[in-house]
Amino acid sequence: MVILYTVGGLVNATCGNATELIIAMFALHKRKIHVLKYSLLGSIISNLLLVLGSSLLCGGIANLNKQQKFDHKQADANTLLLLLGLLCQIAPLLFNLNIMEYSPKSDGTSILHLSRASSILMLFAYVAYLFFQLKTHTQLFESQEDHEVDDNDIKETASIGSWSAFIWLCLMTIIIAVLSEYVVGTIEDASESWGISVSFISIILLPIVGNAAEHVGSVIFAFKNKLDISLGVALGSASQILMFVVPLCVIIAWIMGINMSLDFGLLETGCLAFSIFLTAFTLQDGSSHYLKGVILTLAYVVIGACFFVQHVPFGMSFMLNLHVIAFLYNYFRFFETRESALYNCSLCFFIS
Repeated sequence: MVILYTVGGLVNATCGNATELIIAMFALHKRKIHVLKYSLLGSIISNLLLVLGSSLLCGGIANLNKQQKFDHKQADANTLLLLLGLLCQIAPLLFNLNIMEYSPKSDGTSILHLSRASSILMLFAYVAYLFFQLKTHTQLFESQEDHEVDDNDIKETASIGSWSAFIWLCLMTIIIAVLSEYVVGTIEDASESWGISVSFISIILLPIVGNAAEHVGSVIFAFKNKLDISLGVALGSASQILMFVVPLCVIIAWIMGINMSLDFGLLETGCLAFSIFLTAFTLQDGSSHYLKGVILTLAYVVIGACFFVQHVPFGMSFMLNLHVIAFLYNYFRFFETRESALYNCSLCFFIS
């Protein structure tokens, strides 16, 4: 039986991201933009480091006597997509730094326009990626195992029918919608009662629960030495959230009259950039072993510890980032002026 790894990973990632999309819609409806941004950012980082890292770790331990290989073409395409999404998120952050020099009293309208234009381009890029993946260049995403018939594959049969799976999917979606509304409404109270920051709950705890389905599926496929599906689930889910769910939320907020930009904050964007670059370097050679899984998982622990010790009041993270940027700008401006003054004094001394 021929297994379409690419389509299977895409469907698995899409169904797994239903939780993030429902939580995002409820947070947007209640105008909790920071919860929305934190949860989406946490889902991306969780897929890149925790889901992929634990899959490579468990797959490497289960297949110690085999060298696990995968087709790097799929990883390369997803990495390019993630880098484009990272650029679209870094641009508003850099624009904030630039606008403080020339227009310190700006109301942020230019950043909103930049974010909305970038969101449209991100949606277009994701549609082009799907067309490239499923229509024009499907052969680039098919691994060698797609053309090999294996005895174990012949024995694999569906556990439930298509209609049963559809009914279960609809039922779980309704349950998730009810629970998501409750989670979004009580996240601030939980933060105060537990003594944990909202950023840690939204970026670390919520994505771990929300990504449980694709996490388990990715690890199971890695155990069976089917890394192409594991990569399709982890990277496909991260790419889908960054390039589809995030810009979709910006566009929907625009329609609803809510100001939502692609500026996720200095610390948050830095963690996202590090996660993307670390994942890209990990998958560049087309092979895997358990050490790569250990590195990715430990990187996720470090990022989690960073947000755990960050006790910033809810809604103040953006203002804190602006103060940090202003401090750095004034700091370097001061030393630039000081060095210029010292140079002028020295020049006058030597001339005299």
